[in-house]
Amino acid sequence: MSPEEISQRLELLRLEHRDLDAAIIALGEAGIPDQLQLARMKKRKLRLRDEIAWCEDQIVPDIIA
Repeated sequence: MSPEEISQRLELLRLEHRDLDAAIIALGEAGIPDQLQLARMKKRKLRLRDEIAWCEDQIVPDIIA
């Protein structure tokens, strides 16, 4: 993947992560939240965070001084 493609993917992942965060909050505030759905959404959010970290590492690699 080129740096431009990684940057575009990173922006999409961040957007999905924010949307999922808002959905988790809304579901949690429901009268009786669906615990299974909530757990799945939280797992998805964690996977997104890992993929975001990977993309960020590809754009700005670690340089050991």
